[in-house]
Amino acid sequence: MENNAVKFNDIVIYETENFVGAVPIKPHIPRLDGGHIWIRSKEKYFESRIDFEPKMAIEAMHLTMLLSEAMVAGMKNRGIEIERINYQENGNWAYLDGVKPTFHIHLYGRARNAKTQTFGEALVFPNKSTGFYDNFETFNEEDIQEIKKQILRLEKTEKYKISNWK
Repeated sequence: MENNAVKFNDIVIYETENFVGAVPIKPHIPRLDGGHIWIRSKEKYFESRIDFEPKMAIEAMHLTMLLSEAMVAGMKNRGIEIERINYQENGNWAYLDGVKPTFHIHLYGRARNAKTQTFGEALVFPNKSTGFYDNFETFNEEDIQEIKKQILRLEKTEKYKISNWK
């Protein structure tokens, strides 16, 4: 079974050998509440992270950390103070469609002044059919460019040098 990582026309912001990070067109967290980025496998189908070889697990962790740190720094520069990132690997909605889930991990920004997903409370994810997410604003082009700028900056640090992750 093959996986099309960008099947929702989301905005790809970064790619590694095996993964892609993207900003969803229909986020689960509004931009002003902290925003939303996801990571998926590019080619090979994985139901969950337990299917990864060790090299891929390291690559996924590296990417998760890199994108999270870039998201926090970039959005701070854009006037949105993300206090925390919540990481979630769900896949539950796939079962409603009668299929197995495909590995993906969500990076959910959490801002103290959040209006929809209240800071300090558990995130709420009603079914997509409820309309709950319909008016959630995604990261705009300026936000995305700032996050990409932070990725490039972070890649040059000792912490994120690929040679340190082998």
